[in-house]
Amino acid sequence: MIKSVVFDVGETLLDDTREFGAWADWLGVPRHTFSAILGAVTAAGRNNAETFQVLRPGFDLEGERQRREDAGVGEEIHESDLYPDVRQTFESLRRHGLWVGVAGNQTVKAAELLRSLQLPVDAIATSGEWGIAKPDQAFFKQVIDFAPGDPGEIVYVGDHRDNDIAPARAAGLLPALIRRGPWGYLWASDPVVVRDAEWVIDNLMELPDLLTTPKT
Repeated sequence: MIKSVVFDVGETLLDDTREFGAWADWLGVPRHTFSAILGAVTAAGRNNAETFQVLRPGFDLEGERQRREDAGVGEEIHESDLYPDVRQTFESLRRHGLWVGVAGNQTVKAAELLRSLQLPVDAIATSGEWGIAKPDQAFFKQVIDFAPGDPGEIVYVGDHRDNDIAPARAAGLLPALIRRGPWGYLWASDPVVVRDAEWVIDNLMELPDLLTTPKT
């Protein structure tokens, strides 16, 4: 029996288009250039953060993030950044008696911004708050401590093969890949995803029926 569903954030709950655009503007490169480099890094199976190193060798992500904040153009999360299926899915899962959480690789500020949206969830946490980030198994140990149920009773929903699906399965969780955003589309049919994902979905609203209908 599934007791909990925990969601990644970027490109699972949030459309990152505006934030990617903000970074491109901050770096002074065309937005399509930033997107193309991000795509190339993604296709090569490299860490997303390497996008910045390609564009600006020696780039200090944390330092630049703080400089953006100091300049008044820092991190923001708005209702309009949520994918349209998010609230409805959360509400439906909770009506079915499932515990719903959010835990992704985001900053402490992002956790505060997400909480300010008053999402219908039981808890929100980020890697910045936990001091450990995906794909480290310690992150998924935190997820297991965070959400009710044994590992095999916890679903982890994400869009990233290496940060979400493979490490969640290694931790004993039930991974679900959402096929959207650059990583979700790129890796939906990847052999690792085929092996490790319990489900591959195109819309979060598929989850309530998948997780609550008894298997025959």
